[in-house]
Amino acid sequence: MKNGHKKEWIRLSVGFLGALAGLAALVAFNDHFLMSLPLAARTVAMFISYWLIAIIPLILVFIEREGIKDYILDKKNVHFQVITGIALGIGMSAVFTVLPHLAGFGEYVDNGHRYSGIWQFVFEFAYCILAVAFSEELVFRGFIFKRIFEISGRESVAVIGSSALFGLFHLFGGNVLQMFMTAVLGVLFCLFRSKIRSCSLLSLILAHGIYDALITVWSSVL
Repeated sequence: MKNGHKKEWIRLSVGFLGALAGLAALVAFNDHFLMSLPLAARTVAMFISYWLIAIIPLILVFIEREGIKDYILDKKNVHFQVITGIALGIGMSAVFTVLPHLAGFGEYVDNGHRYSGIWQFVFEFAYCILAVAFSEELVFRGFIFKRIFEISGRESVAVIGSSALFGLFHLFGGNVLQMFMTAVLGVLFCLFRSKIRSCSLLSLILAHGIYDALITVWSSVL
């Protein structure tokens, strides 16, 4: 094994295990402490606690002196990247959430959340984009994808590898079928970034967050 590849394997392993450790800490915090906090503190804590999954990968990024902006966006045409992310999120929601609801299979794409207040939906979008999508995309389509690509030199391997780890990452939150579907979504996100010129990691953060948030919207109104 080349020395450079060995270092990338170490970074990949430490980064992924660090993300899992952050997830375990997040689950423990939510189960034992979150609901005991006042509403305002709970709201802030929900954002901060989800970023736990990205702490170790971010530390590795800074140690290697890699620019965080290089992961998130291209320096040109940022507005196109934003528009692309919004469009992808809405399109995915139409295909993977609205159509199943209309076809009578809504229970399979339902996250169980039911909201009625406007502020609740606003919070859901903010949380899904700024906490969930930001952290997960930075880790899996950013840090982990890059590490696997550096090791293999092949984009297809990076797509499959990062998506498989993305599915495995959701071990605590669902069953094997849900893990598989999450991995499939990971592949789709990778293909978006690879095949759509104006799609950056910023676009994927928006697409991922909007798609997740709209699940709650459609489950509440359909």
